[in-house]
Amino acid sequence: MPIRGKKDRSFQRSLRGGQSDAEAKLWSHLRNRRLLGHRFRRQHEIGPYTVDLLCPDRSLIVELDGGQHSERVAYDEARTRFLESRGFRVLRFWNDEALARTDAVIESIVTALQATHPSPQPSPRSRGERE
Repeated sequence: MPIRGKKDRSFQRSLRGGQSDAEAKLWSHLRNRRLLGHRFRRQHEIGPYTVDLLCPDRSLIVELDGGQHSERVAYDEARTRFLESRGFRVLRFWNDEALARTDAVIESIVTALQATHPSPQPSPRSRGERE
């Protein structure tokens, strides 16, 4: 399944250009494979959603939420369920947490990157193989 959808790329560019202070600070730690050599993408489209940060090789999404998200709990939960149903892990942090406790946020991301994550698809078995 392709990760990228059909949204106009200029939309993602505008989001990257208008990133929050928290996104900019966290991105400075993640860009150019700075964190354990993993590549991250900013404002990446997955289905109908644009996620803040994506590590495609580990199927890890990092979302940074501002105060408006406290009023959008049901929307965020549905969004997370959709992303998880596609095999992604979603980490959510508040903007102020990413700004004031950057090292703790980075440590949480490192832990997630190092954790094993089962594939949403079962491993194919050869014919005749039984459990």
